[in-house]
Amino acid sequence: MPIRFSRLCMFSSVALLTSLPLAATAQQTYRVLDHWKIGGTGGWDYLTADPGAHRLYVTHGQRVEVIDSTTGKPIGAITGFKGIHGVVLDPNGKVGYVSDGGANAVIVFDRHSFATLASIPAGTNPDGMTYEPVTKTVWVFNGRSNNVSVIDTGSRTVISTIALPGKPEFPRADGKGNVFDNIEDKNSIVELNAKTKTLTATWPLKDCDSPSGMAIDTANHRLFSVCDGGKMAIMDSESGKQIATASIGDGPDAAGYNAKAQLAFSSNGGDGTLSVIDAGHGYKTIQNLATQKGARTMAHDESADRVYVVTAEFGPRPAATAANPRPRPAILPDSFTILVIGR
Repeated sequence: MPIRFSRLCMFSSVALLTSLPLAATAQQTYRVLDHWKIGGTGGWDYLTADPGAHRLYVTHGQRVEVIDSTTGKPIGAITGFKGIHGVVLDPNGKVGYVSDGGANAVIVFDRHSFATLASIPAGTNPDGMTYEPVTKTVWVFNGRSNNVSVIDTGSRTVISTIALPGKPEFPRADGKGNVFDNIEDKNSIVELNAKTKTLTATWPLKDCDSPSGMAIDTANHRLFSVCDGGKMAIMDSESGKQIATASIGDGPDAAGYNAKAQLAFSSNGGDGTLSVIDAGHGYKTIQNLATQKGARTMAHDESADRVYVVTAEFGPRPAATAANPRPRPAILPDSFTILVIGR
């Protein structure tokens, strides 16, 4: 009896010890926690998290859906747009900005009533935007006129227009007076000085075609650009040197960064995955989480450790024609859904 008891204890101890790393690993793995069905019709583009107010702003068709991020329930909408892309929030907590590509304008809205406060003319097809805190300006990157409109948030006017070397995609600000943006058709990143409102550098990307989404690690001066071909380029934002390339899923369009955990994310609509990159240990891909086909854009809420991606159900793809050689499948009505991802 004593011998059998001691062996049982030994085996139990070994089992407990060997299970601890597995449990710890499982706790760090991201998974889909919930599906919030929003419904409605139309396509979508970027979404933006507001952790302080527990809200999620989702561009959808000709409106911005405002979602309570604690319950997943719609609490309002901002309407009257022609072709929206993204939402940027002023840190004052009072207003937000929507890039309306169809109207060639940026719309200012009240974050409490969701009423429109102003319409600011921009370039052609304003798309990606970022708020620059040093100069208190909003930088709006115009996809078809290949330039950036700089908006003063006090006067709500464009105070500068800066030419770019190609088609801009998603931008990021480092909080120190610098703005960075992917140039999709040139496979490069530009650096702009917010104080002088000038383009200060253009850095080529290696093995990274059509860069779209961008994330930033301001503490370690890193930029993460997602590209076609299943690649994420990691660049030093001070020197402009590309220091690594990570593997991601197919068809990415957005990127995010978790500063606490030192993890970079890529949302990939082509194969319906969320790629997770360990930015603290060699930029290795540690997870490709299955999400849903078409979930190409994302928002990251670091305070809640949540990632949100959006997509819908699709019908059959129409036959190709000479006028439309690459037709898109129709979006099924009322299938628009937000996927909530966490650990």
